[in-house]
Amino acid sequence: MLEVLPLLVFAYLLGSMPSGLVVAYLLLRRDIRQVGSGKTGTTNVLRTAGKPAAIGVLAADVAKGAIPGAIGLYLLDSHWAGAVASAVAVSGHIWPIFAGFRGGRGVATTFGGVLALAPLLSLAVLAIAALLLVPWRIVSLMSVIGTPLSACVLIAAWVIGWQPFPVAAYALFAVAIVEYQHIPNIKRLLAGTEPRLGQGGDRPATG
Repeated sequence: MLEVLPLLVFAYLLGSMPSGLVVAYLLLRRDIRQVGSGKTGTTNVLRTAGKPAAIGVLAADVAKGAIPGAIGLYLLDSHWAGAVASAVAVSGHIWPIFAGFRGGRGVATTFGGVLALAPLLSLAVLAIAALLLVPWRIVSLMSVIGTPLSACVLIAAWVIGWQPFPVAAYALFAVAIVEYQHIPNIKRLLAGTEPRLGQGGDRPATG
């Protein structure tokens, strides 16, 4: 436990690095949490700061989940250490100490954990995301439906012996945290008012 504790502290601090907030401020000279969805993740950066900024934030947010997971898995030789470290990084991204505990919704960082823990299965996760995003162009729909579908893939891999249980446990954590963070989006999806990619833009922050 003592050898894992420094990793967990590092994971939370890394997850708390507000990449979207920093990039948007450098480009727009404003707090991105005051526009769009009020979040600091890739989608809000895309809508308010453009594609190049969003790509950079996406890469940074994925890395925040992948790096702690890889350290736990490969340096500490523990799937549990990797899974818990990635989960802590996701929590840091959502509730960042460096940004007033107001961050993103954690989807990209969650995927980073999958990338570290089960790199081959991360390709299946990307395929699911593409199949949902390309036809409908609604990022929250991809997240809300794609996360449990991806979790089913990871859990099935554990059931048939391809992956250890910590990977399945991480998948369950991902479903719980992503669905919870998307409750306002789910309400808008049901109401038919959720914006598609290219819509929304620079508007007052909402829930």
